[in-house]
Amino acid sequence: MNVLVNGLPGKMAHIVAEVCAERGFELVPFSLTGEDVSAKSEKVGNADFELLKPSEREDKIAQILKNYPNLISVDYTHPSAVNCNAEFYVKHKIPFVMGTTGGDREALMSLVKSVNHPCIIAPNMAKQIVAFQAMLEWTAANFPSAFNGYSLSVVESHQKTKADTSGTAKAVVKSLLGMGAKFNEGKDIEMVRDENNQVGRMAVPEEHLGGHAFHTYSLDSSDNSVHFEFRHNVCGRRIYAEGTADAVQFLSEKITQGRVGVFDMIAVLRG
Repeated sequence: MNVLVNGLPGKMAHIVAEVCAERGFELVPFSLTGEDVSAKSEKVGNADFELLKPSEREDKIAQILKNYPNLISVDYTHPSAVNCNAEFYVKHKIPFVMGTTGGDREALMSLVKSVNHPCIIAPNMAKQIVAFQAMLEWTAANFPSAFNGYSLSVVESHQKTKADTSGTAKAVVKSLLGMGAKFNEGKDIEMVRDENNQVGRMAVPEEHLGGHAFHTYSLDSSDNSVHFEFRHNVCGRRIYAEGTADAVQFLSEKITQGRVGVFDMIAVLRG
């Protein structure tokens, strides 16, 4: 199994490449990157990866696919690249694991489903958080009025370089709204990207300001006599990289079995 980790020199792509190497996957010595990246290569461990900009990748991909058959791509690029990267993978029949959040998710799903493209798409690759999400989805489906009359507030903190609102927060909010909770007028998911607030308000350890995910979901009854709070705080990125490597292994097995199609991390957990 050959793995093309896209998004270098980004930190998430770095740790995914490291974990995939630890798992014994063969890493393809290339990585799709942004047009504005000035570096030509990036080192991960002792390996060098040639960085390919959108304007360069078409010239290289045929040879890459010839040299590295059974290739699976992992995408940790930028939200603005999600849809064009997916179109590239579909065009060249490259199975992929989409770890990048953002982009036009409806268009993304429509594209891959239209051709039954083998891929895994999820707003969060951390298995434990995905299990938490599944629990909330089940509750929303079975107890849709559990939080009727409750007001919802949500705050999420990520490293200041994260450009979009957390996809995980959006998914959890969808489930909580499905249980009858409501945002107060004018409220929405609050993004905290200021490092002073992250340390002082969100209690993020300073050594993890460059990579963390702190989420708090609060529910209050109409008279404020009852308060529920769900929280998941992640320092570092390894939890996502481990789940991504599991997703790569799962997708490879499904392709080998001839079971192509669109999967999510719930399928990976069940598998």
